[in-house]
Amino acid sequence: MKSKIAVIGLGYVGLPLAFEFSKYFEVIAYDHDNIRVKELKKGYDRTNEIKFNKKVKLKNLKFTNNYLFLKNCDFIIIAVPTPVKKNKNPDLSHIINASKVVGKCIKKSSIVIYESTVYPGCIEEVCLPILEKNSKLRLNKDFYLGYSPERINPGKDGHKLTDIIKIVSGSNKYAVNKISKIYKKIIKAGIYKAESIKIAEAAKVIENTQRDLNIALVNELSIIFDKLNLDTKKIFNAAATKWNFVSYKPGLVGGHCIGVDPYYLTYKARQIKYNPEVILAGRKINDGMSKYIAKKVISSLGKKNKNVSQKRILIFGLPYKENCVDLRNSKVFDLIDNLQKKNISTHLFDPLIDKKNLKTKYEKMFLENNIKKNYYHAIIIAVGHKIFTKMGINKIKLLGKLNVKVFDLKGIFPTDQTYWQL
Repeated sequence: MKSKIAVIGLGYVGLPLAFEFSKYFEVIAYDHDNIRVKELKKGYDRTNEIKFNKKVKLKNLKFTNNYLFLKNCDFIIIAVPTPVKKNKNPDLSHIINASKVVGKCIKKSSIVIYESTVYPGCIEEVCLPILEKNSKLRLNKDFYLGYSPERINPGKDGHKLTDIIKIVSGSNKYAVNKISKIYKKIIKAGIYKAESIKIAEAAKVIENTQRDLNIALVNELSIIFDKLNLDTKKIFNAAATKWNFVSYKPGLVGGHCIGVDPYYLTYKARQIKYNPEVILAGRKINDGMSKYIAKKVISSLGKKNKNVSQKRILIFGLPYKENCVDLRNSKVFDLIDNLQKKNISTHLFDPLIDKKNLKTKYEKMFLENNIKKNYYHAIIIAVGHKIFTKMGINKIKLLGKLNVKVFDLKGIFPTDQTYWQL
């Protein structure tokens, strides 16, 4: 008899997971957001990760916001957001609520698998007691626990769910083997069995912490070279000729992973009385890039920032990364807010974004079409969408006034064709 799988949370992680599993198993796809569920039932995915068409068969996939359908599932996979609070401490509210719901539904011999990014120890120290309390069942006696961290890469054609090696871990060997078996059905790249849940948690959180620190380094180098009036891109190109130089690009660091995960690790470090200096230093640099860029733009608009409120700026791109529609924790909005402090007239343009997904204050700035030519004093290319590259720098410059200043933050055009690049 085939296993029955439930997936909790139908965002960038959960929906592709549910879709792939439905090719081999009966899948209950649950989300507490009824609007999201209704959209998916109609074949609309606002994240653009799944394209519904005639070839997509959903006979094994049931969308619901009724948690009672989670009962009698053999595997329950939790893939809910784990953001941070304003004080940068972990916000575990989603994963705690999901654990409470699952605790009411798990049966004997069920395996509960978490995919959400957390700090080492979170699943066993925070989530497990909730599952046991609400289910009245005991770990490794009545049910089993697993952790298989997500490695979703929104907007990228080359690194999809099935193409990325999957780390799996479990509360005992039986759980690890059972979890490996179901993931092997959908993961072409292969399975890596971690020795414990804590090791799998730690492996996930350092993946993005490492990237965050590398980007922080090149961001700091970019600031130094800018003050030295040197071309950062040309310097990196020259350095990259050495075999062991690792290439990273400077830029805004946002999103649901790189700009968040390091805070989970530093939170845990402080719990064990260790002050993580390097990781937080990197976070400080990356979180400060929006303000640095805003100052650079403002200073270019007039001497001593006089009359900048009479200037007009157009920003290309809103998501945290290119070629996707994911607006979560995008630092482009921090850049906008810093410009707004000077009352600069700011307009936003992104053909990939649906206006209704923006907050009201940004929605008012958003241009869907009919952008005025010869109107803007500065244009900021904040995100390197392919569609912007295809437009070409000359067409983009036509939107600005004579000698418009183009700030190409992602370096998608040659440096001699723009006013400034990171």
